Amino acid sequence: MNLKSLNTEFTRFVFVGVINTLSYYSIYLVLHNLFDLPYLLAHIVGFLISLNISFFLNCYVTYRIKPTLKKYLYFPLTQVVNMSISTVLIFVFVEFLNLNSNFAPFAAVLFTVPITFIVSSKILKDAPSSK
Repeated sequence: MNLKSLNTEFTRFVFVGVINTLSYYSIYLVLHNLFDLPYLLAHIVGFLISLNISFFLNCYVTYRIKPTLKKYLYFPLTQVVNMSISTVLIFVFVEFLNLNSNFAPFAAVLFTVPITFIVSSKILKDAPSSK
């Protein structure tokens, strides 16, 4: 296996996702543990901040495209599904499965990565123009 075979959009997406998840999780932990925000509020605020980080990393690193205002405005649509699913999963993990609220967001992200990749690639990458 050579390095070039690892340099795919999905691999870059996962790499960016790891960076974005670490930034989200750091924000979440600070808000939840240091500022005593309830876990769902800390999740939402952390998610909104990391959404901006995700946009630029996905443009420059994952898809190697120029960020535009139009893409920036559409990018949150990629996260509607992610936010919905992850919020429900975090709630279920904490309230019904008694998972620690510090670990629930990490468990949720495992389910949302493939879905988010598909949706973000459709929104960020320009569709081929018909001639």
